[in-house]
Amino acid sequence: MSIARRISALAIATMLLPAAAFAATVAAKPAAAGNAENFWSRPHTVSTHGAVTINGKRIDYSADTGTLILHDKQGKPTGEMFYVAYFKRGADAARRPIAFLYNGGPGSSSVWLHMGAFGPVRVVTDSHIHTPPAPYRLVNNDGSLLDATDLVFVDAMGTGFSRILGKAEGGAGTPKTFYGVDPDGQAFAQFITEFLSKYGRWNSPKYLIGESYGTTRSAVLANILEQQDNIDLNGIVLCSTILNFDTSIDQPNLDPGINLPYALALPTYAATAWYHKALDNPPAKLHPWLDQVQTWAMGPYLQALNEGATLPRAQEDIIARQMAQYTGLPAAYILKADLRVTGPEFEQTLLLPRGETTGRLDARFSGPSMDPLAEMAAYDPQSAAISSAYTAAFNDYVRKTLHFGGDHNYKIVSNSVGNDWNLLHTPPGQTTPAYVATNVMPDLAAAMSYNPDLKVMVNAGYYDLATPYYAAWYQMQQLPMQASLQKNIEFRYYHTGHMIYVRPEDLQRLHDNIVQFIRASDREPAGR
Repeated sequence: MSIARRISALAIATMLLPAAAFAATVAAKPAAAGNAENFWSRPHTVSTHGAVTINGKRIDYSADTGTLILHDKQGKPTGEMFYVAYFKRGADAARRPIAFLYNGGPGSSSVWLHMGAFGPVRVVTDSHIHTPPAPYRLVNNDGSLLDATDLVFVDAMGTGFSRILGKAEGGAGTPKTFYGVDPDGQAFAQFITEFLSKYGRWNSPKYLIGESYGTTRSAVLANILEQQDNIDLNGIVLCSTILNFDTSIDQPNLDPGINLPYALALPTYAATAWYHKALDNPPAKLHPWLDQVQTWAMGPYLQALNEGATLPRAQEDIIARQMAQYTGLPAAYILKADLRVTGPEFEQTLLLPRGETTGRLDARFSGPSMDPLAEMAAYDPQSAAISSAYTAAFNDYVRKTLHFGGDHNYKIVSNSVGNDWNLLHTPPGQTTPAYVATNVMPDLAAAMSYNPDLKVMVNAGYYDLATPYYAAWYQMQQLPMQASLQKNIEFRYYHTGHMIYVRPEDLQRLHDNIVQFIRASDREPAGR
């Protein structure tokens, strides 16, 4: 698998009441439904009203669903970016916090954070097993962040209803205009500045909330906003973080000599084996045992890997046996893998005696193995378990409640975006791309240095094999900036995977943690 595919694989691929009952639930009242057939001829906004109950308190909101036109330096249109913005009614809009939210991929729409985590309604799915087929249900989202901030869900170009305006549409946009680390960051920066002007929100406390590749985007975007656009952010919320793709456990075997990913993923292997009761002598609780695993992974294990061919066979056997105790994998298999087990290999092998494959995005999920003789997992049971629910729920919701889209296709995930993605990135202070694998740690460090009041919140699930929690912690400790700025970073951990919010109790914890983070960093009293 190429590095491009490693990044593309991060696309998180991750119920409905009757229309009348749902309308009563959210009190949706279209203010300007418009003509769906004309949506794509020009920038268009549809306004609706609704209400959400959070912690027993009703919050009335207005929702604007529409597009903003992006332009190149010559003023020619290049693309339409689709968004859904929720504003608390009756609040001081000029000073109320506003958050811009997006998912990753590259090639994923914002539907996952929108319908699973922070929008006013959420789709109901099972938290660790396959969700049965339609009909699905949408319910009031007690975990919505509308009690703390207005919300703007943005779809990256080529996803959702966002589309490139090329020559056929009278524009100058091409895939190269948007499909890459740096052009994507520039597109989002232009969107945000346009949005702030359109809605008069320049003086609002501002936040970025991204998931998966969205955390990569946040690092690039934050640096652009801070240094190019003179916009000081109040905070960045990272969910399932990856800033340096050299730490990915997806296919580190393609980058021999780089052993760190194996050590950083080992605690997630251990947590997964513990969860599935695949250990011979399991601890009663995940903690503090997991701390012991982390220490061993970065100590004896990583040292043994770094010795390479000089590692004595007797020592190799000792490491393999200890690794087997921590991961549930057979020692013989570990030795055959030269002590280096990739994520897809682990997902395929751990539960193979039971005829099952574990999830990648959330290793608590499992499903039937497609090919017991395969070296790597053929699919992700977590993605298979919930993607249909999100797809059906949003397509129904955006048309029936937000009154947008007509018969146009909403791209939940676009493989073409990921396949065309330009991985090269020019970090701050450089004039040419400096890395083979994407590494935006310098961008986040530069943003935090330029704005020493910028706060960062890192949220991670113990069972996430796409972006392991320990790798996120490691990357934050290695940011090239003054050590004193580390105090601006906080960490929160959850007993779930990549999509933290699929487990209801963790959605509530995630909500409470982010609300606390926002209220501690916006310097204004709550309740606006």
